Amino acid sequence: MKLDDYLTSHSDAEPEYLAKINRATHLRMINPRMMSGHFQGRVLSMFSQLIEPVRALEIGTFTGYSALCIAEGLTDNGILYTIECDDELEDFIQQNISGSEHKNKIKLLIGDALNIISELNETFDLVFIDADKMEYFAYYETVLPKVRSGGYILVDNTLWDEKVLKPVDPKDKDTIAIMKFNRFIAADSRIEKVLLPIRDGLTLIRKR
Repeated sequence: MKLDDYLTSHSDAEPEYLAKINRATHLRMINPRMMSGHFQGRVLSMFSQLIEPVRALEIGTFTGYSALCIAEGLTDNGILYTIECDDELEDFIQQNISGSEHKNKIKLLIGDALNIISELNETFDLVFIDADKMEYFAYYETVLPKVRSGGYILVDNTLWDEKVLKPVDPKDKDTIAIMKFNRFIAADSRIEKVLLPIRDGLTLIRKR
């Protein structure tokens, strides 16, 4: 049995509407691995339920799976803003969200994340960053002032298929960007942080 199979079989099952999104994503998307999936989805749900955010933000919606996992922990009056740059995914995302009990708590925003974040007049309890790796630093610096003291940021793919542990091809800009981001976060005194070896690396950040 593969490790991922063992982890999922010893964790909560994904809700049926998420299982449907999981299947549909694998059928329709060229790179379904971009989706959080069962195990990481349960991790995101657990973090969200521990934090109980009133306002949450996701940067990088893809097909909506992770957004719905985060929504499981929102308060009764909670809202999750989720930002996707690819307008061709909008109908698919809306279809996936509409099949969930959390549909009224999720606001999908299509466009450039940096512009949208700057325009949002909100203070966030929880932020999940999982989008363009070259923009991780910009996303982080743009969103950190909008996170409350004691609030949390989760950053995905910070192990980047373990490429951060290997000699880097100078042409591999994504890996270089992730490594620079990780070094910056490790030295940032504004936050507490821990890089968790969950799936492709998940950095948990708490704003001081």
